[in-house]
Amino acid sequence: MRPFEYVRANDAASGVAAVAAVAEAKFLAGGTNLVDLMKEDVERPTRLVDITRLPLAQIQRTRSGLSVGALATNTDTANHPLIRENYPLLTQAIVAGASGQLRNMATNGGNLLQRTRCNYFYDTATPCNKREAGSGCGAREGLNKIHAILGWSDACVATYPGDMANALYALDASVRVRTPDGRERLIPIAEFHRLPGNTPQRDTNLEHGELILAIELPVSAADFARNSHYLKVRDRTSYAFAMIAVAAALQLDGNTIRQARVVLGSVAHKPWRSAEAEAALVGRRTGEDTFRRAAEAALRNARPLAHNAYKVELGQRSIVRALMRAARLA
Repeated sequence: MRPFEYVRANDAASGVAAVAAVAEAKFLAGGTNLVDLMKEDVERPTRLVDITRLPLAQIQRTRSGLSVGALATNTDTANHPLIRENYPLLTQAIVAGASGQLRNMATNGGNLLQRTRCNYFYDTATPCNKREAGSGCGAREGLNKIHAILGWSDACVATYPGDMANALYALDASVRVRTPDGRERLIPIAEFHRLPGNTPQRDTNLEHGELILAIELPVSAADFARNSHYLKVRDRTSYAFAMIAVAAALQLDGNTIRQARVVLGSVAHKPWRSAEAEAALVGRRTGEDTFRRAAEAALRNARPLAHNAYKVELGQRSIVRALMRAARLA
């Protein structure tokens, strides 16, 4: 680990200013991903700004729904009665991620910002455009079993590894941030993460120095509370990232689907909400045939690499299974 300056923020304004002033500065909260990357010499911040004492851990009702503080831990968020009652999909997704010890430390803001687990990204002896722009993508023609099948570019085939964000995409969440000039802005979750394109080093649309304050959940997303399910398929049942994840949510009128949300994880550089699958579901009756058609639509444009073609069939089967459980048919 390389030397760095440590700064403790007393308020949001001073914390943002301390990061904005130094190009290689980073916010430090739970540190469960950042510190690992520093140990591996992947991240090399020259300044860490500790924000753990800022009052950003509240989870509270608002006029428009629910505000979930960026510094609330994953554990506290998943167990909060307002989340469990109104947004159970979020609870399921958080509990599916990591271990209990990590969830006790990891914050919601940090969870959104976690970086890929691509082996080439972590190995500083191999080329990686995400780690060092212009160096190449080792995974493109290398061992790419865990990599993207949707939305990738020649510059990067890495996937976003998190679970919580998949549920947030299904719930139409927004991310509230503070900018270096003191303003606040609200970013729809679908616009928060980026596809790789020619700039895979950029994971999100945050500007340098912007601080995540809270995640906003709309009251309308509570309509999916009764019929939602989070499915995570992995090599082993714990301490493993997903090969495929599915956040499925339905709003039903009897057996007819009025609204649908289908979000895939571990298939792209960001959580992948499938408009094609949702269009195939709305207005249809629940059932395995309907869900199978939606699953086929979701992955019709998949572009598997040399070692991850299995993700197409696995993804289709996982979508059907998640929707069956969301509809309470399995």
